[in-house]
Amino acid sequence: MPGIDLHIIMHSLKINPTYKPIIQKKRNFAPDRQKAIEQEVDKLLKAEFIREVYYPTWLANVVMVKKASGAWRMCVDYTNLDKACPKDSFPLPRIN
Repeated sequence: MPGIDLHIIMHSLKINPTYKPIIQKKRNFAPDRQKAIEQEVDKLLKAEFIREVYYPTWLANVVMVKKASGAWRMCVDYTNLDKACPKDSFPLPRIN
């Protein structure tokens, strides 16, 4: 999150070292979806929530999901990364 000192909190993934890094193949999107992706990425870049990286070890594509309003929602396909991370042995409690 922007503005939070890295000495206070930093997210890290516990990736199984036996898994090889995977870079997903580039997906091509229809023009309306591509425009929605560009707008969302520009918004996140301006907010300094994301930054451009070079030579990524893991690369996950975006997936566009249509909202009920007809707008597009951008999600990230972490399928390969999820397989490489061990399951959480301390799950959150269930709320009934």
